[in-house]
Amino acid sequence: MIGDGGVVRAGITILPEYHWAEAKPRWQAAEAYGFAHAWTFDHLGWGPLVDHTWFGAVPTLSAAAAVTSRIELGFMVASPNFRHPLSFARDVLAVDDLSDGRCTVGIGAGGVNGYDVEVFGDTTKATSPFRRYREFVELLDALLTNDRVDYSGEYYTAVDARNAPGCVQRPRTPFVLAANGPKALALAAKHGEGWVTLGTHHDSLDGWWRSLAEVTARFDEALDAESRDPATVRRFLQTDAAPVFSLSSVECYRDFLGRAGELGFTDVLAPWPRESGPFAGDEAILDTVASDVLPSLT
Repeated sequence: MIGDGGVVRAGITILPEYHWAEAKPRWQAAEAYGFAHAWTFDHLGWGPLVDHTWFGAVPTLSAAAAVTSRIELGFMVASPNFRHPLSFARDVLAVDDLSDGRCTVGIGAGGVNGYDVEVFGDTTKATSPFRRYREFVELLDALLTNDRVDYSGEYYTAVDARNAPGCVQRPRTPFVLAANGPKALALAAKHGEGWVTLGTHHDSLDGWWRSLAEVTARFDEALDAESRDPATVRRFLQTDAAPVFSLSSVECYRDFLGRAGELGFTDVLAPWPRESGPFAGDEAILDTVASDVLPSLT
């Protein structure tokens, strides 16, 4: 199994903040560099960049699919805060088709505040974000796997929903489910082809890594409760929340990959370096990562 002290797959996250003339070469470079997968945030606006240029994830990934041929592409992560399983299933089918089966869907519960929630006023707030998350995953799973779906839940209803032509990937496009708490970890263990975590907030890097060790142990327990073979479930570490930018130096990046592998992660995501603000760094580091680090991961 990849991870568990072994070699991990390296991924890159490209925020949907660039006009396509600037974004296109980044997506193409991600593939040329040798990253195994590339992702974009699925938000209506995000944190400190809420007043900056921001585009939708579905057209961004659709365009990325058209200018790449091998790299895995994905949402990191879609959420019920503004997505509905019925309409989102059609978007996933389209991206999966446009990419010829290279699409993976990251899904999370969504925050209880922030722009994605506040922009709607009070109309989309859930009494139980977890129950809504569970229904979202259950219904999306059904819609992408079966034709003529009926569903009646607390938050979502579907009546004779169609899914033609179905996914390129069978039985459906893979899910990578975000989870830290016990209920979400159980959901990821039941429905996810993969699991993703940010860890928990810590001012120290050592504290952050300890939080990851703790949550991976809890995910092992959740997999065991579902009688799932851990070797069949991908484990993604999204490094966005680390107190140190993972691509601040080549040495730092190597350390992140190594420590993640020791904890059993199969895949590690790093944000594409930005000029300033969140994930500020030097894009030139990617040239060195491509020549000196990524070849050792294949």
